[in-house]
Amino acid sequence: MSVSFQSVVTRRLLRIAVSLVFSVNFLSSGLANAAAPMVTSQAPGYYRTHLGAFEVTVLSDGTASRDVDKIMHPGELVRQAIVDSHEHLPIELSINNYLINTGKQLVLVDTGAGELFGPHAGGLLIRHLKAAGYQPEQVDAVLLTHIHGDHSGGLAIGGQRLFPNATVYVDRRDSEFWLGESARLAHPEKSTTFRQSHQTMDPYVVAGKLKSFDGATQLFPGIRSVPAYGHTPGHSAYLIESQGQRLMLWGDTVHVAEIQFSEPTVSIEYDVDHDAAVISRQRLFADAARDGYLLGSAHISFPGLGHIRKQKDKDDSYVWAPAPYQSLRSAQ
Repeated sequence: MSVSFQSVVTRRLLRIAVSLVFSVNFLSSGLANAAAPMVTSQAPGYYRTHLGAFEVTVLSDGTASRDVDKIMHPGELVRQAIVDSHEHLPIELSINNYLINTGKQLVLVDTGAGELFGPHAGGLLIRHLKAAGYQPEQVDAVLLTHIHGDHSGGLAIGGQRLFPNATVYVDRRDSEFWLGESARLAHPEKSTTFRQSHQTMDPYVVAGKLKSFDGATQLFPGIRSVPAYGHTPGHSAYLIESQGQRLMLWGDTVHVAEIQFSEPTVSIEYDVDHDAAVISRQRLFADAARDGYLLGSAHISFPGLGHIRKQKDKDDSYVWAPAPYQSLRSAQ
């Protein structure tokens, strides 16, 4: 059978066309994959759970990178604990805050660092509050565990109150110390903290929105303060209770979970009174292990919720057990 020259050319052209289409599709696919940008940001940092009739939303303010072996004592013990945990120094310390919706009040415990730690640490609280479905104007009360930059720093930016309708509550020992003149003169080594305290607290003082309490106090139905003095003169935990369920928010009782649960006597240089801070930590550990209530920690990896149990055959040594993750459906 003879084949015309025209038909041969047509078949060759068709093969060339098919080959070109395949090559273009292959190259386009490869270029698309190569051009896809790497996503480097985290999802909004909030975690919601329920405590009885209360809704609890953990709000991340971000993290702060710290060489904890240089600011905690004894440093070698801290460094070895980090190595044993297969972590590296510096480590990222979470900055966790807790929003309690009681159905009648919206209460925020601590406010993160705001702008005080610069652009690479903290400063995400308001963004995550909004992502969680709330606005700063809705917050009725802010309870400070203590006045330190990473707990009170998010109260104000540039002299403007970020929670314009909220009253700020703090133990009077802390407000008298950090906002008073005599303590500032007596502790020149803490000049940065004194300056930051005025920077973020003064707008509330001027507006008549600062309220001090004295020790153990029932602040709202289901919310009371628990003295945990030492880290600062008025350092306080808050016990939240609803329908028989309890949550203790204990601020800076623990900075580094890798060492302080097993070795509660390990302290940090930010403690105003190291000995008192250790005594408070040991007492709170013993109470939490005995009574089994849920704990919320400011600097344990987000969301910082869990329980502790006593280590067998070891005095004053504990183990941290992170709370199981809950979907919103199972939390209701």
